[in-house]
Amino acid sequence: MTYSVAVSGASGYAGGEILRILAAHPDVDIRTVTAHSNAGQPLLATQPHLRSLAHLTLQETTPKVLVGHDIVFLALPHGQSGQYTDALADTALVIDAGADHRLESVADWDRFYGGDFHDPWVYGVPELPVAGAKQRARLVGASRIAAPGCNASTVSLSLAPGVAAGVIDPSDIVSVLAVGPSGAGKSLKPHLLASEILGTANPYAVGGTHRHIPEIRQALAAARSATLGESSRSLSEERSDETKRAADEGIRISFTPVIVPMARGILATSTAPIADGATDDDIRGAWEAAYGDETFVRLLPAGVFPRTADVLGANTALMGLAIDRPANRVVVVTAVDNLVKGTAGAAVQSMNIALGLPEGTGLTVNGVAP
Repeated sequence: MTYSVAVSGASGYAGGEILRILAAHPDVDIRTVTAHSNAGQPLLATQPHLRSLAHLTLQETTPKVLVGHDIVFLALPHGQSGQYTDALADTALVIDAGADHRLESVADWDRFYGGDFHDPWVYGVPELPVAGAKQRARLVGASRIAAPGCNASTVSLSLAPGVAAGVIDPSDIVSVLAVGPSGAGKSLKPHLLASEILGTANPYAVGGTHRHIPEIRQALAAARSATLGESSRSLSEERSDETKRAADEGIRISFTPVIVPMARGILATSTAPIADGATDDDIRGAWEAAYGDETFVRLLPAGVFPRTADVLGANTALMGLAIDRPANRVVVVTAVDNLVKGTAGAAVQSMNIALGLPEGTGLTVNGVAP
């Protein structure tokens, strides 16, 4: 079976990356691409690297244009996807690459985003440990999927095995990320101009203000539920803010992203205290058990740490783990391509699972070098 696909926000970075991946996918037919200010232009006018899609023209992003497809990808700015939910009620599969359907808590949405709150969808990070299983199980047969925030999924994958196994203390997590500016989108912003970022490293959203913090806490709370003995639940299941606060209790993170002069990529260094009684074997064993059988999330050998260059263009998260006994902390360094494993690759991987296709269809573990 070939599935018809529409991609909204196709002139942006996330939409363009979704198209690049889907262009090589044997089971989809990209029929429609939409945009806002670029509507009416050939797709190649904004995505000149997508030569195999030269026949497509950007249309207006409206419900009328998007309906009638088997699959719709919404690669729109935060706060814009929710307006299409009702109009796409009859669409078999909708995948949102924005934030509109990621968060369970209304209070978190109001604090970090604002505007109308929309119901959470199934979270699109298949490898994430959740309540003694993997988020993959929740994606099977899903009709509505929330693709992750790139920084959030990188940090969550980095630490969830330790939280789930109870070998780290999640009350004192510190994460510092070197990130490429493509994660901020394609719109013109002065602080992202080449003249502003070349030759410098620029911190932003310092002091607990970054929008991905509640998403990380939500994911780690789901991993922690296995340790606490909480019954299995879907990340998309609605919970009251009071219930969510109880699940999140004891999970605290200091999160600092830094823009560096590389077009794409995330290198996340995350640390947390070692839990009382956890041995070195217990610690490394937690990550090996979580990711030993995974294709797209890999723990590197002891003493080896990834570079962002190693994952460029690939749907892989590579991580190195160190046990700093003098500081009593576990250190996890993870590299991803923010536009692939961080966004578009996760969306397509989740699509494959939802449709019952081989999970890796259209995706690669091979990066581009140099």
